[in-house]
Amino acid sequence: MDIVLIVVAFAFGLLAARVHLPPLVGYLVAGFVLHAFGFAPTTAIETLSDVGVYLLLFGIGLKLKVGFLARPAVWGTATIQMIVFSALAASVVLAVGVLGLPLASRLDTGQVLILGLAFSFSSTVLAVKLLDTMNESGSLAGRAAVGVLIIQDVFAVGFLVITSDTSPTLWAIPMVLLIVALRPTFGWLVAHSGHGELLVLLGFVLAVGIGAGGFDAVGLKPELGALLAGLAVSTHPRAGEMADRLLDFKDLFLIGFFLSIGLAGTPPLGAYLVAAVMLLLIPIKGALFFALFARFRLRTRTAFHSSMTLSTYSEFGLIVASAGLAAGYLDQDWVTTVAVAVAGSFVLASIGNTARYRLYGALSGRLGILERQPPLPEDAVLDCGYAVVLVLGMGRVGVGAYDEIALRRGAVVVGIDRSEEIVAINIGEGRNAIRGDALDRDLWERLRFRTEVELILIATDSHTSNLECVARAKEYLPDAQIGVIAKYLDQVVELNDAGVGVARNLYEEAGQGLADDAIATVWGTESSGDDGESAQA
Repeated sequence: MDIVLIVVAFAFGLLAARVHLPPLVGYLVAGFVLHAFGFAPTTAIETLSDVGVYLLLFGIGLKLKVGFLARPAVWGTATIQMIVFSALAASVVLAVGVLGLPLASRLDTGQVLILGLAFSFSSTVLAVKLLDTMNESGSLAGRAAVGVLIIQDVFAVGFLVITSDTSPTLWAIPMVLLIVALRPTFGWLVAHSGHGELLVLLGFVLAVGIGAGGFDAVGLKPELGALLAGLAVSTHPRAGEMADRLLDFKDLFLIGFFLSIGLAGTPPLGAYLVAAVMLLLIPIKGALFFALFARFRLRTRTAFHSSMTLSTYSEFGLIVASAGLAAGYLDQDWVTTVAVAVAGSFVLASIGNTARYRLYGALSGRLGILERQPPLPEDAVLDCGYAVVLVLGMGRVGVGAYDEIALRRGAVVVGIDRSEEIVAINIGEGRNAIRGDALDRDLWERLRFRTEVELILIATDSHTSNLECVARAKEYLPDAQIGVIAKYLDQVVELNDAGVGVARNLYEEAGQGLADDAIATVWGTESSGDDGESAQA
């Protein structure tokens, strides 16, 4: 029967994707439909659900960077928003009860506050997918949104701990200390697990086996153990790589979570009415985020896009509601009510985010009055001085191109890379380098030049990224010539079709340069200067 549930979930997920909705909406609806036909959660589905939640919290732990989260624009926005919106949502639920809706009329203050808290969260899963789709994961707007989500998730974990109905054993504190003490061992394992399936398997072992399993064995919440295991690895240089590799697996296992919510009960009529009322609060939620981000001196554009990303209800709201159900504070009807509101918010977010750039263009003039000066240094205008050449991607090829141009033309070039470490290394070596993601519109809008840019060299390690960079360059600096590297002949053709002035096959021309130098060494024949220069560029 388990395979039947998975097949039906896939069918509804595919249907949701075909109408441009998140597949998670389809999984939730599949659970409701299956429950109506008499299906119930199975042990296998519950196990999938648990593992999905453990991986979700493990991933949050991997991304916890205390330095960034400690910024007022992140923790201040997250904390104030949760307090204010929890109170607002709780008040609305109370008002609905006063109006006589049976579902809400028997709630006490504690239950209302739990529901308010559940509605205050924003979706981590959907936000990450939206940011990846729009190539804004590395932007300040994306990082600020993710930082707020992490703070929210920490609050959720705190709630799970408070509502735990198990008593820790005497081994609880030693277990916590053991995981903390094993940080060097975990780091060694990460460093020696390669970049393939072993790294993924290690993530499962740390999240499910050591973190969740260890905490469960000593009477602690397993979710908290998964979070702590992620924290133990978060300072390792490859923590981000592990989080990225586990992302698809986490989404896969979360199918079980959304299915189990739907299989637990079909929403009553009152659930749809309450969910519809709560969806009316989504614009208020987004406006609250925007006002707080602007108050903490993010530019209006950054604040707007972060707020749009966070204008949803969350799977963590479902986790909180489920914890309330397990602790006896809420009944199943309210869990399904939150589920309907979450699904509805995903639909609204999918529609709204397709028009976010047009919407900001229409509102930017009015929103500008809320912008505070000076903006945060990370959000300020990037002055590129008198540079006339941009190098996008400061890896080995990008650095080679940068140095050659600087040698021939002087200090007229600026390099851009998304990695903070790579930028720091280049600055230390005397190059003019800026941190930024060339796929992110925000970067291009922050760049300022004192003279006309003549040339843009694109040297990222992904052909797809190179094509996207070409599109951004032609949009923002249409008069500049563009040069791009490629690895295969068909990619060179594709780049030429995209309007690139110079597209070079990296491997082919490196081979020509090697042959030229070898011939000159053996037979004393001069190498082709043009080919050598092309290989360097």
